[in-house]
Amino acid sequence: MLLALSGAVSQGILWGIMVLGVFITYKMLDIADLTVDGSFALGGCVAAVCSVGMGLDPLVAVLLGMLAGVVAGAVTGLLHTLFDIPAILAGILTQIALWSINLRVMGKSNTPLLNADTVFTRVASLLHVTQGMAALVVGIVVAVLAIVLLYWFFGTEIGSALRATGQNEDMCRALGIDVRVAKLIALMLSNGLVGLSGALICQSQKYADIGMGTGAIVIGLAAIVIGEVLGRLTPGKLQAFGSRLASAVVGSVVYFLIRAVVLQLGMDANDMKLLSAIIVALALVVPVVWERGRQRRAYAKGGERSC
Repeated sequence: MLLALSGAVSQGILWGIMVLGVFITYKMLDIADLTVDGSFALGGCVAAVCSVGMGLDPLVAVLLGMLAGVVAGAVTGLLHTLFDIPAILAGILTQIALWSINLRVMGKSNTPLLNADTVFTRVASLLHVTQGMAALVVGIVVAVLAIVLLYWFFGTEIGSALRATGQNEDMCRALGIDVRVAKLIALMLSNGLVGLSGALICQSQKYADIGMGTGAIVIGLAAIVIGEVLGRLTPGKLQAFGSRLASAVVGSVVYFLIRAVVLQLGMDANDMKLLSAIIVALALVVPVVWERGRQRRAYAKGGERSC
């Protein structure tokens, strides 16, 4: 049980990097970017081929996986901004195309990395720890670095323009901000993080598969909502931007812990999609019920005072 939970934590952190990418589009631009399902697998497929087929350094393979995600995000962004295709439809088109592209990249449906050197094997050898501990260390380092860099970037002029675009697109246009460029940058940055996560997950689980990104957007949305719920239940409410980024990763860890516990209790693995949908629904319902209850209590207190 403890081994399963520790594995869930490390997986949750590695997937949390993907969640940060989803956070950028979903929470900042109000776009549920379905490119994520394809770009996550693309990052893993590119990393696998670079490691196994080309014999490149595992770190270079991970960076190329991230770059592939950036390119996928750019395709979605150009479809949306240049040709005025709705963002959700542009994401679907790119996602569908990436299924065939991932097959072309690997030449088959999956690629094992059983004997390949990875970032995790190197860290495990360097620190003299197990593969599971190496995955945890790498995940924490990369997640913290990503949060710090995102916090810095969104404090710059370009990052502030991007955040403003999500808040009020018309006002940004009036102020002379090119919202199309802002959206393109956001989609590229988002899918770059998704591709990075896919590459790390590929090296962590020692194989890449064209279906490894299926349902990634659902996991991302679930983790974000769970993180927000935890933030609202925390005294003082975590509303600072840096805290919201961190809560997205924490939400990912909680999501995978819930999955691990449920599987340990004997749930059929085939029902995980159903569980994911239930988790997302509950995470969306709880804040609404909580807020309505708070308003009722406030009205009740107001009525008692007036009497």
